[in-house]
Amino acid sequence: MRPRPGEVLHFSEDPTIARFVPHVALTSQEAEAYVWAVGHDRAPDYWFPRQCPRAMAWVVDGTSDVDRERIVGAGSGVRVHAIEYGWLEALRTTRVYAYRLQAGPFQPIAAPGSEPHAMVATEPVEPLGPAVPVGDLIACHAEAGIQLRVLDNLWPFWDQVVESTLGFSGIRLRNAKGSPRNNTLVGSLSGGV
Repeated sequence: MRPRPGEVLHFSEDPTIARFVPHVALTSQEAEAYVWAVGHDRAPDYWFPRQCPRAMAWVVDGTSDVDRERIVGAGSGVRVHAIEYGWLEALRTTRVYAYRLQAGPFQPIAAPGSEPHAMVATEPVEPLGPAVPVGDLIACHAEAGIQLRVLDNLWPFWDQVVESTLGFSGIRLRNAKGSPRNNTLVGSLSGGV
C-alpha cells in the first residue's frame, strides 16, 4: 500500500475517520499541532499495528558494503524491518487501514540534520475516499521485497543499526522488551548518513 502521485497516506486501525484535524499526539516530540502522513518511501514504516515496536534500516548513498552485508544481509535487498516475537500474532491479525490524502497541504518534517520522515499539515484535511484495508501486513513486506525479521529483543539489532552507515527509523521502541541502553532512543526516530 503506497500513495499515488499527488497523494500521501495516513495509516490507522480506525476505518471511520471522516476528517483529520491537527493535534499534538501524546507520543509526539513536536509541540505544534499537525495532521501526520507519509509519502511513498516511508509508507512501509506503517505496515504494522500502531503500538508495535519496530526497528527499520535501509541502504542509502554512503552505506558501506560491510554494513549492508552485516545488517541487511548479502544479496537480500535494500531494506530490513525487525519486530519482536511477542508482536508476531498482532502483525498477522491486526487490521490496518490507509487513508489517501491530497499531498498539497502537506510539507516534509525532519529532525535537524536528518532526512524527512513524515509529511505534516497544519490545517484540517479530509480523505479522498473511505479507508482502504492494507491487507496482509506480512504479504505487504514480501511484495515490496522488504526483509521482515522476528527477534527475541530489538535492542541489540537497534544498537547495530544506529551505529551503522544505513538509514534507519525506530517507531514505538518504548514498547520493546527490556530497557534501552540509551533512553533518548525510545520515541519515533529516523536517521541516516
